[in-house]
Amino acid sequence: MFRRHNVAARIFDRQISTVAPGTSVHHTRRFYENLVPNCTIYEVECPDHLYRKITEDGQYLICFSRNHQDLIVYRPTWLSYSCKEECDTNDLPPKAKRFESFFSQLYCVSLASSNELICKDFFLYMESNQFGLFATSTTQNHDAPVGGAVQGVPSIEKITFHLLRLEDGVVLDQKCFHNDFINLAHNMGVFLYDDLLAIVSIRYQTIHILQIRDSGNLVDIRAIGTFCREDDELFLNSSTQSMLSHEKGKLHQLPENPVENGLHQSEPSSDYCFLSGIKQRLLSFIFRGIWNEEPDQALRVQSLKKKFYFHFQDYVDLVIWKVQFLDRHHLLIKFGSVDGGVSRNADQHPAFFAVYNMETTEIAAFYQNTADELYLLFEQFCDHFHATSRNSLYLNFISSHSNNMHAREQLRSAKNKASSSLQFVKKMLVSLPFSCQSQSPSPYFDQSLFRFDEKLISATDRHRQSTDHPIKFILRRPPNTLKFKIKTGPEAGSTDIHFLVGYWLLYLVGQLLKANICWPPTWRTRLCKSLETRSWICLYPLLASLELDPGPLKINAPF
Repeated sequence: MFRRHNVAARIFDRQISTVAPGTSVHHTRRFYENLVPNCTIYEVECPDHLYRKITEDGQYLICFSRNHQDLIVYRPTWLSYSCKEECDTNDLPPKAKRFESFFSQLYCVSLASSNELICKDFFLYMESNQFGLFATSTTQNHDAPVGGAVQGVPSIEKITFHLLRLEDGVVLDQKCFHNDFINLAHNMGVFLYDDLLAIVSIRYQTIHILQIRDSGNLVDIRAIGTFCREDDELFLNSSTQSMLSHEKGKLHQLPENPVENGLHQSEPSSDYCFLSGIKQRLLSFIFRGIWNEEPDQALRVQSLKKKFYFHFQDYVDLVIWKVQFLDRHHLLIKFGSVDGGVSRNADQHPAFFAVYNMETTEIAAFYQNTADELYLLFEQFCDHFHATSRNSLYLNFISSHSNNMHAREQLRSAKNKASSSLQFVKKMLVSLPFSCQSQSPSPYFDQSLFRFDEKLISATDRHRQSTDHPIKFILRRPPNTLKFKIKTGPEAGSTDIHFLVGYWLLYLVGQLLKANICWPPTWRTRLCKSLETRSWICLYPLLASLELDPGPLKINAPF
């Protein structure tokens, strides 16, 4: 049976039918097949800021000043004009080329001190309380003394995390780290899950777990690294004191002239060399795993020699690169060499993954980055690696090869074309652990709705090199027609474009589409900033006319 898929038919179908349980959101997102950008305005007059992103709920546009000192926050606004006929840029009023027509400034707050700079690639949003987490830091020092830190890791004199209430710009709390190194680029060293915050100190190999209270306070929960339990340090200190007392008692029992007995009068050293708590947990897990592989005692010893003792120093030298939450109790920790932990491209370095239980302080699993077992888990349960907040509805609908058949087919096609299975597995697992809030929940990136070239654009928040060819979005459903395209090359007036995609009022999608309303549930705006020429493009849907089958029906926008 042929079914029409225009807006009028979809609204009528929604009135007379009931969707299957658990598919209401997916059914609603199909309206975006009809609501697409159809007009481009070039050379929009915009303030000279560094534009970070628009929050997933469409409430705030986050910007930084050019001197990396100030935070500027804007509120997206509804458009105040529309087209009655087919859209043409010549018919638009002059204010269509002004930034103020789309955004209104809420406030400007100074975050960085005189010797600190705002990290322009770092921002985390806590949607439930509308809190924003920002970071400022001083410059790196590669010649800093080690002093108990990992050798080869640079030092940053001061790193400060600022927790702001985005509604009014009030700084609620701050957390400082001194003479440390935390990878802030693209949120790599920090992960937010619900109200829990994990911060990875690469220099001191410590995972700091904090809780963001509703009052806006950053509260230390635990530190995983040198110690795993809260009383580990107390236990070790008491054991050390007991050992020192025992050694001193032995010295008092020696003859008055101990030199004759080959002994030296010296105080026992208190600098006992211990592996960190997390490293001891890891080594014991590897040892027990190899031990349990072989039931025969002789074969067991040989296996331990080859697989454990031979690589013992390599395991000891592993450092924590990156961490993410899998849930409120489990962490996915990535280990590797020191060079890979501080370099921007760690693809060529060997890496290992461990699942750590914070409650029991035990390692639950350990894999190398070429393990087929881990790849199969990643392929079949990719959504479990995208740990999202329970309060965020948008991030639960990001397309992946575990929830979308089209993405799964692309993955299997790439796997079949790969010349080496080992290298393919390594390439796929290099993205683990995922960076926090690094993917866009836009329906236009839903691969069940649209097909596009992921080499040119994807849901991942990254700079991409533009091409001379436009980015095309083609319908997945028949008749598989081209719905819209974005020009990013010289025709658009730029050579290297970073897309800043805003999703306005997405939380109203359900409410608007439940009613008999034909206007767009979200007014999509993209601001594209050229990194070299600073030219601007503003793309937005002028939905004054919606093409309905069999003929066009002109609908005025509701403002």
